[in-house]
Amino acid sequence: MYQIYDEIITTILLAIVQGITEWLPVSSSGHLVIAQEWLGLELPLVFNIMLHVGTLCVIVVVFWKDIVKMVVAILKLDFRTEDGKLALFIAVGSVPTALMGFFFHDAFASFFHNVLAVGIAFLVTGLFLHVSERQKGERKLNYLDSLLTGIAQGVSIIPGISRSGLTIATGLLRKVERETAFKYSFLLSMPAIIGATITESRELIIGDLNLIAVLIGVVTSFSVGYVSLKVLKKIVMNEKIHLFAYYCWTVGAMVVLFHFFQ
Repeated sequence: MYQIYDEIITTILLAIVQGITEWLPVSSSGHLVIAQEWLGLELPLVFNIMLHVGTLCVIVVVFWKDIVKMVVAILKLDFRTEDGKLALFIAVGSVPTALMGFFFHDAFASFFHNVLAVGIAFLVTGLFLHVSERQKGERKLNYLDSLLTGIAQGVSIIPGISRSGLTIATGLLRKVERETAFKYSFLLSMPAIIGATITESRELIIGDLNLIAVLIGVVTSFSVGYVSLKVLKKIVMNEKIHLFAYYCWTVGAMVVLFHFFQ
């Protein structure tokens, strides 16, 4: 009984961390690696799947109007409208992400056991956030923007590299209009999340499931994640995303120093 309670409490705490850091440009995977390393936590596979589900639900709820418009455009085979073009841009951006995930997954996954690499990745994330905020642009999204953002999303498999931070920064560096860069970053994540969920679910042993913990984790990560995503949008639109660079630099420096002086 106590083991079940401990699992639920751990799930809630990690789901809160995930819900906050998944959307804010500070790398949720990097924080989970640090939590596992410093707190001695071992995350079961079902936890990753649970977080994927919570993450996907947030995106669907926040961007449901855009999703419906894209689906309608696809069904009509109308790719000349803005919604149809957006669907194509997501398809283009998903290709490099899928290829990088397929060919470099094992290499990137090895960083989950390398805290020093995670610390350096945080420093890199901070650099991109700081530099990108200085860019001013009002361009519409194009195919090259989509391709580069997809590559950025693929690289963010590395823990410590923020997916939202790097993809939004890529759009800003390309001088794409802010709201478009923000929206595209999260819509682009949907195919990747669905693919990761399907892949990981194949390795899941149903008998290992604690359905109560899973349900609580999904609800917690969704609730916290929804608020975090709304907050991030305001921050991006107010040109304050660079403030997260200082946080990433602080965490990265602490991790690197701890590694060498522990």
